[in-house]
Amino acid sequence: MRFAIYTLGCKVNQYESQALERQGAARGHTLVAFEAEADAYIINTCTVTAVSDQKNRQVIRRVRRERPGAVVAVCGCFPQTHPGAAEELGADLVCGTGDRGRFWDLLEAALARRGGPVTAVDDALGRRAFEELPAGGLAGRTRCMLKVEDGCANFCSYCIIPYARGPVRSLPLERAVAQAAAMAEAGYREMVVTGIELSSWGRDLPGRPELADLIEALSDAAPGLRLRLGSLEPRTVTEDFCRRMARLPNLCPHFHLSLQSGCARTLKAMNRRYDPERYRLSVELLRGAFSDPGLTTDLIVGFPGETEADFRESLAFVEDCAFSALHVFPYSRRPGTPADKLPDQVPSGEKKRRAQAAGELARALRQRYLERQVGKTLEVLFEEERDGLYQGHAPNYTLVKVAGRDLHNQTRPARVRAAGDGFLLADLAD
Repeated sequence: MRFAIYTLGCKVNQYESQALERQGAARGHTLVAFEAEADAYIINTCTVTAVSDQKNRQVIRRVRRERPGAVVAVCGCFPQTHPGAAEELGADLVCGTGDRGRFWDLLEAALARRGGPVTAVDDALGRRAFEELPAGGLAGRTRCMLKVEDGCANFCSYCIIPYARGPVRSLPLERAVAQAAAMAEAGYREMVVTGIELSSWGRDLPGRPELADLIEALSDAAPGLRLRLGSLEPRTVTEDFCRRMARLPNLCPHFHLSLQSGCARTLKAMNRRYDPERYRLSVELLRGAFSDPGLTTDLIVGFPGETEADFRESLAFVEDCAFSALHVFPYSRRPGTPADKLPDQVPSGEKKRRAQAAGELARALRQRYLERQVGKTLEVLFEEERDGLYQGHAPNYTLVKVAGRDLHNQTRPARVRAAGDGFLLADLAD
């Protein structure tokens, strides 16, 4: 079978797509580009926003239209919460976010049968076990991912993901350590430790180990592998966490701290479990433990009930935190969530205006951080050549470009000489 995979959404989805790729190859199937002719097209979907659902539908319709003779398999969060919608779009196989080990059996059967659609979607809220999938990276990548946690129990008022992913389940520490060692042996240079709600890792395991315990063990198991953490909740960042993390020589000083709003009133309406003061403490602790770390976050604007004063309060907080990068999202209504039923929904035009204003601040903050890197020497993991320059990422997750050749999968020191628009220009230092 020739198969192709299209991935939408977060790093967990990217991880699960590469696991599906490896599973398919192990069964003797051949991966091809999504634009190529294939027997089966796998679409791994996201449903975090209404825009995500629109993208899912567009891709499914396009494949169904352009490849009428192929099997179309849809999996991920969209069919987990909207299985009927995936069927109506013409999917031959509809799977959710669980039982990925059975996916290939179902896909092979669908290819052989060529009958009506098959739907295999369980009750995500009833899951209790972590499904371990093969770690690794997509073909030709320098960076791999290790998924150590699935599910979420936060139930933020705007979010559908707990219903799509179920409760918190953790990969046991010893299994995570074994996979990290295998990835180092396979030649990867960096590993992203990820999960749906990474900060909750360990809460379902015997003894309730902490995330810091896991990261220390991964560092010891793969000392030559750069470790980068996925998104963290502010509660994770304590003095003890920072002290322990700062001792790890291979941990990248880049931290993505979930924010969503810098306004206390809006955070409460979102059912976020912190206030701006606690968030600010996390920022201060990280900057005290690491030298000018990369601090990134997400911001939702136009949440129901957010006034202009609330929005300005949120922007002022964001500017005060001086993030190195900021992703801005206008609030997207999700049927089935409490926020969808809240009064005082912000008009779409106003949400767009606020997103533009927040985006301008995000670009300014990004540029200020980049300009602070000029004159520094950064250890860059080079990934690919593009437009005559080799590019890769520094530990703080800034994109660095140099003149050079044959640098793929090499980590080299580079002295920064200028800040470009969203990237750094540098010269190899050796």
